[in-house]
Amino acid sequence: GALTAEAFGSFLGGIGPILVSIGLVFFATSTILGWSYYGEKCFQYLVPNRKAVLFYRVIFVGFIYVGATASLDVVWVLADVLNGLMAIPNLIGLLGLSGIVVMETRRFKKKIDEEREELRK
Repeated sequence: GALTAEAFGSFLGGIGPILVSIGLVFFATSTILGWSYYGEKCFQYLVPNRKAVLFYRVIFVGFIYVGATASLDVVWVLADVLNGLMAIPNLIGLLGLSGIVVMETRRFKKKIDEEREELRK
């Protein structure tokens, strides 16, 4: 942020850092709202209980507070760990769907081969 504000300031004068700050506020707000909605809908799918969704919201707001008040190093480490943990359910899903992916890929390749054969005629 500081380097960007300085760069904008060198070209736009005093208004440059203000524009960067306003843009950052809009970006951060839209990111928080977007991920909140996305996460809540995913959580609702997994746990269709209204009280559990309220629990999710409280935890989400708690993490917003932690992200805003903790040191930058702690925030980055926490983000890295949580992003890494997201790989676990994704890998389980990939393993579970691998047979379907192989079957659909073979079906798709067969269809492409049939269409190429039709074009050659």
